[in-house]
Amino acid sequence: MTKHLVKTGGKLYLAGEYAILTPGQQALIKNIPIYLSGQIEPALSYQLYSDMFDYEVGLEAEDNYSLIQETIAVVHDFIKGQGLKLRPFRLSITGKLEKGGKKFGIGSSGSVTVLVVKALASFYQQDWTADFIFKLASYTLLKRGDNGSMGDLACIAYEDLVLYRAFDREQVRTWIAEEGLSQVLARDWGYQIEPIEPALDFDFLVGWTGQPAISKEMIVPVKSAIGPDFLELTQVAVEAIARGLKTGDKELIKSSLLEVSRLLKDLHPAIYTKELLDLQAAVEGLDAVAKSSGSGGGDCGIALSFNPVHSQEIIERWRKAGIELLFRQGSL
Repeated sequence: MTKHLVKTGGKLYLAGEYAILTPGQQALIKNIPIYLSGQIEPALSYQLYSDMFDYEVGLEAEDNYSLIQETIAVVHDFIKGQGLKLRPFRLSITGKLEKGGKKFGIGSSGSVTVLVVKALASFYQQDWTADFIFKLASYTLLKRGDNGSMGDLACIAYEDLVLYRAFDREQVRTWIAEEGLSQVLARDWGYQIEPIEPALDFDFLVGWTGQPAISKEMIVPVKSAIGPDFLELTQVAVEAIARGLKTGDKELIKSSLLEVSRLLKDLHPAIYTKELLDLQAAVEGLDAVAKSSGSGGGDCGIALSFNPVHSQEIIERWRKAGIELLFRQGSL
């Protein structure tokens, strides 16, 4: 029997957190190659297994497996619409984006959704583009009532550093309620996903505070504080960072990332914990810039270092502050 193997990574925000919840806003999101793996093969009955849990289920409703099951249901709906016959399979998902039961905050639900879509595409021999995978995964989460921007799905589906422009999720939810799946997928949702190729060398460092944050719980109080000034200034800074990356303008990248960080601090005090402030302070006096990433309130922060010696110094300072180097990627 043929076994199909697929994998998806995680994501972290460089800039644009919280603003990206508003349609038309942009964010820069970086793929993180820490992977979930999926293995799918023909079977006599549907069997689903994830190493997040210590048991296997079928397609009957099961709370822990609801995201996987609902993703399968959406993809099966599309597959049937293509005139293809559904076939039972065994899907096994391994690789936890966590440590000791604590999530890293690099996109577990988005990674799982994209992984299941990719696994089924492989199983049914569908050559879907990254853009189509993004749309199918977004449809699934919107149907579930997810309150995120879908920027994580864009980054994870494209497996790249992307500049993402948010679409009107309420409009798409209305379409989902009123129209068939194929009709909704064929529509122009109004988002943009642009892979960014940096024109300069730097080390990208991810520091983990060891404190998991619950994005959904953070979003509600912080979202109420978002005003037009925050949105406008964040948009200007995000565009400047993207421009700096494309043109190799190091100082523009550094100053604009600091501006985004300042805007987040002013937005809500819960975003920067003491550990995230320590993570950022570790780059003082060095040719580098650091900030929180994502919803804040714990999880991860990032640093861009433009000097390999300084990269090691940041890692050492983080270690002394109790911050674990989760990931390092560099061209220095």
